[in-house]
Amino acid sequence: MTSSEPGEAIERKRGSGARVVYELLRDEILDLVLVPGSAIDEVELADRFGMSRTPIREALVRLAGEGLVVTLPNRSTLVAPIDFLNMHAFFEALVLMYRVTTQLAARDHRAEDLETIRARQTVFTAAVEAQDALAMIATNAAFHLSIAEAGRNAYFTSLFSRLLDEGRRILRLYYQSYADRLPARFVEDHDEIIAAIAARDEARAEELARLHAEQVVDQVRKWLIRQERLDIRL
Repeated sequence: MTSSEPGEAIERKRGSGARVVYELLRDEILDLVLVPGSAIDEVELADRFGMSRTPIREALVRLAGEGLVVTLPNRSTLVAPIDFLNMHAFFEALVLMYRVTTQLAARDHRAEDLETIRARQTVFTAAVEAQDALAMIATNAAFHLSIAEAGRNAYFTSLFSRLLDEGRRILRLYYQSYADRLPARFVEDHDEIIAAIAARDEARAEELARLHAEQVVDQVRKWLIRQERLDIRL
């Protein structure tokens, strides 16, 4: 037992190092500090964090699993590009998932689901008030996933989760378009969605979800056009 303690301590330290690297790089990628498509140098990261390349690689593997970095055949690593060419397909799928998961939540939720949804709305509201964009992204996703879970369709929940993960940097552009000061009416949108779910009003819940999702899509499109980031029709 005693002989294994040093090894366990080393493993905890190593794991902690990988977690620190992962969390910092994830935030920099989501916050667009690390530009989509830019190269990631393991040696530079090892120097930056003052650790060996092993935890760096562990962090990169985890980020790759989330689609935030890509490893090329020559083993070089890049910040995952944002696929603007297929943005229209992403938006169509996203809006559909907002609609169907919210409608099902209105139909199939339980009392405890509403408690979870409301709790996550409270956390999202705090992030908006703090103008913390990364917290807004995380808490908004948690809010909508709690709605999907209330609809009790594991296939829709899984797909919606994947879309929300893929869209995290797009949502960062959305918050940037408001200078991270999200208008209060969009927080109120969530409250109206909750009320429709609680009333089991499926048609109202779906309509509110559609309007909510389409507003996000329209705002991102307009922002991209203003920034001249895109030369194709979305």
